[in-house]
Amino acid sequence: MSKRAFITGVSGLELTAEERAFLRAERPWGFILFKRNIDNPAQVARLVEELRGSTGDLDAVVLIDQEGGRVQRLGPPHWPVYPPGAVFGTLYDIEPALGLEAARLSSRLIAADLVDLGITVDCLPLADVPVEGADAVIGNRAYGTTPDKVAAIARAATTGLEQGGVLPVLKHIPGHGRATADTHFKLPVVDTSAAELEAFDFAAFRPLADLPMAMTAHVVFSALDPEQPATTSATIIAQVIRGSIGFQGLLMSDDVSMNALAGSIAERTRAIVAVGCDVVLHCNGKLDEMRAVAAETPILAGQALERAKAVLASRRQPDAFDRIKGRAELDALIARPEASA
Repeated sequence: MSKRAFITGVSGLELTAEERAFLRAERPWGFILFKRNIDNPAQVARLVEELRGSTGDLDAVVLIDQEGGRVQRLGPPHWPVYPPGAVFGTLYDIEPALGLEAARLSSRLIAADLVDLGITVDCLPLADVPVEGADAVIGNRAYGTTPDKVAAIARAATTGLEQGGVLPVLKHIPGHGRATADTHFKLPVVDTSAAELEAFDFAAFRPLADLPMAMTAHVVFSALDPEQPATTSATIIAQVIRGSIGFQGLLMSDDVSMNALAGSIAERTRAIVAVGCDVVLHCNGKLDEMRAVAAETPILAGQALERAKAVLASRRQPDAFDRIKGRAELDALIARPEASA
């Protein structure tokens, strides 16, 4: 069945009649959940089932941002708190094997939570490498401040998700670590040289180029394209993301409704599609904007369709896992005196 090249949020805990009709007619490739869509496990599972049923596609991807720390859509009292990425970086500095195992365990536990609800994709890991003076929007979400360390921990987090039957999304390609503004509100401009970007920022993404999906950064890299952020830059997508980084999987935009992007929702969507993003992401659940996105996105075809098929084919069945034992092991690692100092 044909699907349209966008991922959409919805407004609440269940679908409205208007949303149901829209989804049936426009058939987005996937869906994304936020805190406004979350109450309790039974409700979330029903919503996930309803989303898939609205398009008649039981394989439709359902995404969520479940990183841990301050970016965690599922939380108490029904779901546990998970540590932010920086905790794994601290453990890694004590002993690399500890940091890698903690990152893997955390992601494996998150995957168990998601699979119970029917959620198949987590927008994790981050390969952003923050620098001094950058906006705090990344902050302690990052695994560290050097490319090799960030890439190693990101790979461990990816492994945990995959072992649990959940697909990862690499973000925010080609790098959000130098951004001096929160892209939810403003467009950041990074004036670092191309050579430094290649050697530092982009370097964290190269070892992860085999991941099935990646999400773009709404960041201008003036040395490469002084006019357009990566999300709407044909130059950066072709020369950096597909070129020097070597990512060949499904490329989705970050949220098209974020204020870093200029123009109407329709204009933004057209620009994203025109430069080579495979899928447009729209998150806020506003139906008028959802309609504008749908009107400007094509039916998945050609390379984008092949990449979408490859994403679905890459998902594996969860490995056997003792959740209680796994949580105890993670807590023991995090509680090490050196890590909590």
